[in-house]
Amino acid sequence: MNILPASHPLTDDRTARSPFMRALRGDRPQYTPVWFMRQAGRSLPEYRAIRADHRMLDACLNPELASEITLQPVRRHGVDAAVFFSDIVVPMKLVGVDVDLVAGRGPVFAEPVRTAADVARMRAEFTPERLHAALDPVRDAVKLTADALGSTPVIGFTGAPFTLAAYLVEGGPSRDHLRARTLMHSDPETWASLLEWVADLCGVFLEAQVEAGASAVQLFDSWAGSLSASDYRNHVAPASRRTLERVRDLAFTVGEGSEAVTRAVPVIHFAVGSGHLLEELAEVGIDTLGVDWRTPLDEASRRMGDAMPLQGNLDPAYLGASPEALEAHLRDVLECGRRAPAHVLNLGHGVPPETDPDVLTRIVSLAHAY
Repeated sequence: MNILPASHPLTDDRTARSPFMRALRGDRPQYTPVWFMRQAGRSLPEYRAIRADHRMLDACLNPELASEITLQPVRRHGVDAAVFFSDIVVPMKLVGVDVDLVAGRGPVFAEPVRTAADVARMRAEFTPERLHAALDPVRDAVKLTADALGSTPVIGFTGAPFTLAAYLVEGGPSRDHLRARTLMHSDPETWASLLEWVADLCGVFLEAQVEAGASAVQLFDSWAGSLSASDYRNHVAPASRRTLERVRDLAFTVGEGSEAVTRAVPVIHFAVGSGHLLEELAEVGIDTLGVDWRTPLDEASRRMGDAMPLQGNLDPAYLGASPEALEAHLRDVLECGRRAPAHVLNLGHGVPPETDPDVLTRIVSLAHAY
């Protein structure tokens, strides 16, 4: 186990006892901590002003801009954690893979990866060592952000291996990821090799964020909901576990002498449409399970044996509802979340771009006062 240095926000006690970090440990803080997936950017006019002059990936790889965008929702909403502004394809971009974010479509790869020869070529050329050497823009942005935030934690994040592999095999977005799922079954050795390579890149990406100052991480799997429990368990979970091993090997020590306690850096796992996979997701080595809006938190907690902190799970559709309907839904989510050892309030997916920022600010205020 590698101990983070004394200057890290967890080790020097800037963030370790914050409400967000306490909740990830299963300790109920004085109020329910809140953050929103995709809070950095999307709905904020100050973000759109920056993006008017900068392409998405250019902003992700400019330390000053990435830090500023990460900080914006903390200033505006008073959220309890700042998710690092980046994109799931950033590790691919930095390692040299030809990928672009196409407006109105999403990630598009110039050369899809569909055969054993394709995978062998990618593994030989785009190595974890090459990515590690290219991560200074990410390290610099995280450090700038952590230094600016003080006691508010930074959440590092990466896309999960399955989601990135699905994009690679398809060449871009897909409704059903049929090519990826077909490769999984038609050539399981090639599939496993592809996921192992992607997992190593994602692990290096997460590790760099933590070492630069992130206090927790989230593994985000956009497309795992398209899998059966058996396929996830046998063909995907080993890669997600492999990604997280690099973070699970990082720890921090708080206190001195006989009072000193060493803890692992906490890990959150979230997958969209994954109500049928909750037990499988919890088995990959995590501390907190994200739950989308389809599964009530009390049901999710029961299925976890009431032993795991949960994150979620406001339905994003309520962000455009009446104030009364939103507040009733928020109360219901908070009440259901009381069954778990601890609860981090979040959406059951990301912030829609058309969201009124004042609605998010109101959610934070209501949750803190509840």
